[in-house]
Amino acid sequence: MLKQILLGEFLHEAENTRKLLNAIPDSALDYRPQPYLWSIAELASHIAGIYDWYEPTYLQDSFDLATYQYDTGDISKAINIVQKFEENVVKAQKAIENSDESTYSNDWTLKSGDQVFVGPMPKTMMIRAFLCSHLYHHRGELIAYLRVTGNNVPGLYGPSYEEFHGKM
Repeated sequence: MLKQILLGEFLHEAENTRKLLNAIPDSALDYRPQPYLWSIAELASHIAGIYDWYEPTYLQDSFDLATYQYDTGDISKAINIVQKFEENVVKAQKAIENSDESTYSNDWTLKSGDQVFVGPMPKTMMIRAFLCSHLYHHRGELIAYLRVTGNNVPGLYGPSYEEFHGKM
């Protein structure tokens, strides 16, 4: 039952992420609010990359950053980021579908070699925090970045300001 709930949320929120990533124009990709913060391209790529973390989170009891490799691909065009997201979302959905619900209470750890960053804590807590809440946080940042650059954003939980006021 819990797997179906998590899968339902995943599918709903993946569609919201898709709408948001598709709203990024190439002209906004280089914007960064401060020199030390990610650009829109880097932030959007990170959002797409979070979907690559579903396999090690759902199917393993630890995620070792020391051995993890991820190729962001070419982030100079928004369509490339969207394509990477689409690839990752397919893998993420399969990871949820192939996961064993009986392992959801297993302790889970985020580490790099012998250095533990987070955990151990129940896998379901990490699914909610490391995947879901983390993703939603960065989508909020991306919405703020898009608005400050004069771009419209789609509504994720009802119409956005732009949609409600006919500006899209």
